[in-house]
Amino acid sequence: MTLIALNKPFGTMSQFSEHPTRPTLAACVTVPGVYPAGRLDADSEGLLLLTDDGALQARIADPRHKLEKTYLAQVEGIADATALARLRAGVDLGDFVTQPATVHAIEAPEWLWPRHPPVRFRAAIPTSWLELKIREGKNRQVRRMTAAVGFPTLRLVRVGIGPLDLRTLGLGPGESCEVDPALLGLARTPTAPRSRPDGARRPHVSTTRQANGRRPRYKN
Repeated sequence: MTLIALNKPFGTMSQFSEHPTRPTLAACVTVPGVYPAGRLDADSEGLLLLTDDGALQARIADPRHKLEKTYLAQVEGIADATALARLRAGVDLGDFVTQPATVHAIEAPEWLWPRHPPVRFRAAIPTSWLELKIREGKNRQVRRMTAAVGFPTLRLVRVGIGPLDLRTLGLGPGESCEVDPALLGLARTPTAPRSRPDGARRPHVSTTRQANGRRPRYKN
């Protein structure tokens, strides 16, 4: 059983099959036989898990297993207490009502890599950042939630799935590493090579490393 953690870049499709206009996962991951467990829209970035085990793939994507997903959202405007309360209570999106979310206003994350191309801002309208934790995963859910409370999302980065977090895995855009499936609490620990203490093994892809082998510092 193989489980890969990938930092999916902006603009990349969550598929291996060729796309006529956009890059796909094939540009980031060369491990054979793995497929995404869940997905991220092309215009969303961050943590995507891939596995060669169909049962694990289904369990990761199934909201019944309550695998919490953490997102950082840069929104248009300064999100106020009323908007945050609505997100925490559940938002009626018309076709369904979201489950209550854990939401906090945060400072702009200085560690975050710059997006290419950059977000288009309107000079007269400030932006702010939210951290949202949800257990659902419906199509464009976080974007629809923030728009419904009056603060459209400009940039969306998924940083966590369950206990796995990009901030501890240390993956830049396009980088991936193998992780122990047991860390998710959804599968028995498979026989696997010895891993680092944080559960991550040597990265398979290092598209953003500098020529001297050092990882660049990411900053907005």
